[in-house]
This record gives sequence, structure tokens and C-alpha cells, in this order.
Amino acid sequence: MRTISLLIGALVALILPCAGLAQSQTAGTIVMEFDLSAHPADEDAKLWIPYPVSDNDQQITDIAVKGDFAQSAVYTDQTYSTPMLYARWDKGAVSRKLQLSFHAVRQEVVKKDFPAEEGAWDPADYALYLAPTRLGPIDGPVKALADQITAGKNTVLAKAKAIYDWSCENMYRDPATKGCGAGDVCLLLVTPGGKCTDIHSVFVALCRAAGVPAREIFGIRQGKEAVVDITTWQHCWAEFFLPGYGWVPVDPADVRKMMLTEKLALDDAKTKEYREYFWGGWDSYRVKLAVGRDVILTPRQEGAPLNTFGYPYAEVGGKVLDWLDPKSFKYTFTYRQ
Repeated sequence: MRTISLLIGALVALILPCAGLAQSQTAGTIVMEFDLSAHPADEDAKLWIPYPVSDNDQQITDIAVKGDFAQSAVYTDQTYSTPMLYARWDKGAVSRKLQLSFHAVRQEVVKKDFPAEEGAWDPADYALYLAPTRLGPIDGPVKALADQITAGKNTVLAKAKAIYDWSCENMYRDPATKGCGAGDVCLLLVTPGGKCTDIHSVFVALCRAAGVPAREIFGIRQGKEAVVDITTWQHCWAEFFLPGYGWVPVDPADVRKMMLTEKLALDDAKTKEYREYFWGGWDSYRVKLAVGRDVILTPRQEGAPLNTFGYPYAEVGGKVLDWLDPKSFKYTFTYRQ
């Protein structure tokens, strides 16, 4: 497996268009283990897990599912076609265990060869990615801010770049945020600190308010060592649609994460490198699992539509377990090179 540091990857990515170098990739096996046995046996239990599939940027093979469930199947939701593994245990089941494992080969994604002129497009074709969500409105203060940021910008690319720059410069990573953050855009405009879902929810809402199709992607990071516990390594990133070109990758949240980790200021040279890299680039240390907000699972959950489906979801006796508490929910994710 070829591994390189994120910074070196960023620098390589910046010269790829002119040098023709191969993009990097990261490969490994992820094992997800679940145990709902500690919950009352006189109640049924249901579990939904984001399910990885292959696409242009990743190859998923060697998928294996085992456990003592009464039923399991792979479904998708009806709005976003996000795949999910569903399992059910009947009342009286003393043991409730499941293991999902798969091998992932993830490509670095670099898309910076933007056309000089944007192609014709019909916003109706991307209505789903121009619409508001429960925590991501596109009117009121969000629309006002989007108009302010994109004033004088007449193309989709220019508007998206202005919003990306604003996100890098005005959002910040707050380590105290639980999980990846809820992505409550109105609250974040008041206090713009959070984690990856927060930062990208603001980016996506501002893009949509400006007429730029955009969406969040939910997944998990791969490790850089032989064996790594990645139970809490969930990550959210984003992309916007550029007419005549396709979906463009961005990750302003990782810009802010690297700034925090390396104690960088906005005007530092390394910050500029990260900003340039994550505008049109994603490193290979990630696996896509899901897309969509306000998700209705299949079979339908008893609880409310999921704000995001980046974490596993379970119900015991119709009551929702806290997916941000892997100790009480009891799940462990392990990455092996």
C-alpha cells in the first residue's frame, strides 16, 4: 500500500494536472462489530448500519456479514438511494451480535481542471441538492449571507469558491463538539465553531441559497498504521456541482482541522497549501458510507427522520439508542492495513 503524509499528498495533488503523476490510494480492511446484548431481552432490537459500496473513487470488496440476528438484508432509502445493512433480533434473544467487514481501496480525488466556460444546465435536474433541510434552511439569514458572500459573482464556480473561502476563513473547529456536530446552520451562523458536519452543513446551505447544487458526504477515515481503532473516526466532507464538469470535491473542515492541529494562522503558508488542496481535492484516507439529510430508513425507523446517517442507528423496544455513545450502544470499528 502506498501511504504518504497529508501535506505531501496535498503538494503532489497541486502539481498533478501539469505533471501527470498518478494519484495516491489507501487500502485496508474495516471491521465493524456490534453487541446489543446488554439491552432488555424482552424487547426486540433493530440495527441499521451505513453500508459501503463501490463508486468512481473507491472499490469495496470482500464484504462479510455474520451474527446471531433473526433477519438481515441490504436496503436503500427512497430519496438518496443510500445503502444500509438492516438486522433484527426478536424478543427473547439473549445474544445480539453482528459483524460487518469489508476491504476498501480508496483513491485520492483531485479535480482542478475547471473549464473556462460553464455548460448549460437545468436546476430542476438538481432540485434535491438545491433544497433546504430541517437544519439547513436556505432563506432568511442564510440567504442574506449567501448573497453577501457571492456579490458580484456570476458563475457557479465563482460563487462556490467565494463560499469555500468564507468557510475556511470564518468557521473554526471546536474540539468540544460532540461527534461530527449536528450541522444546525442557523445556530452556526451565530457561533461558527464545530466539527466537520457543522462546517460542511454551512457550506452546503450557503451554496444552495446561492443557487449552487451541493451535498454532504458521510463516511469514516482510514488509518495510517497497521491496526487502528477507528470507532470515533467518522468524517463528513462535501461537494458541489459545476455545470459542464461534474461534482467538485471540497473539505474546508479539514483545512480548519489542520490549522488547529498544527497551530496555523490564516496567513501561514501551510494554511494556504491546505486551502488550495482541499479546493477540488480529497485525500485517500476516507471511505464514503452515506449521503442525505432527514433520512427515512428502510424498514422505516420508529424515531424521527435521521438528521444524518453517518453513524449506525439502533432501536430497542422502539426506543432510539444514542449512536454517539459507542459504550452504551456498544460498537467497535477497527481498521487493518
